[in-house]
Amino acid sequence: MAETNPKVDWFFDKDTQWQQAYRKLRTIILGCGLTEDLKWGVPCYTLDGQNVVLIHGFKEYCAMLFFKGVLMKDFNAILVQQTANVQAGRQIRFTSAAQVEEMKHVLKAYVEDAIAVERSGQEVEFKKTEEFPMPLEFQVQLDELPELKTAFEALTPGRQRGYLLHFSSAKQAKTRESRVEKCIPKIMEGKGLDD
Repeated sequence: MAETNPKVDWFFDKDTQWQQAYRKLRTIILGCGLTEDLKWGVPCYTLDGQNVVLIHGFKEYCAMLFFKGVLMKDFNAILVQQTANVQAGRQIRFTSAAQVEEMKHVLKAYVEDAIAVERSGQEVEFKKTEEFPMPLEFQVQLDELPELKTAFEALTPGRQRGYLLHFSSAKQAKTRESRVEKCIPKIMEGKGLDD
């Protein structure tokens, strides 16, 4: 069993509704030999410095998130795509520590499969930015403002996708227009949506 990382202990010691489930998940994952680290404020488990799985919680459930889950064999049909826009990661969700305990052998098999995927060198083939829908409201601005088009094209592909998803997720044209207007200054500064 791999060692626990003291800088992560606080996560398992804090009093939450998922505390017992978190502890059981930690034991299962460390039993597979991964290295424990703290990333994004949650326990993240790595193999040779590459992220494999993390533990996180929400109001309704806690989960294991497999970074390359889309490449894994979903033996028991329990991997969940968190949102429609998530391309690589997949979760296994839990609503109790008892559920984790009942599934511990299955969960170990999933962690071992995630390790095998990482060792194989397989990479997730992400959609290219041009495959994301271009909202009409943003296209109009790009056509009218050549400097905006230049600034947008200079952004990293991830930042471009972030903006496209943000704009197109609004249902009403008025909301899309408002989002585009608010984001133009950030795009012109070379910043991403969350920068």
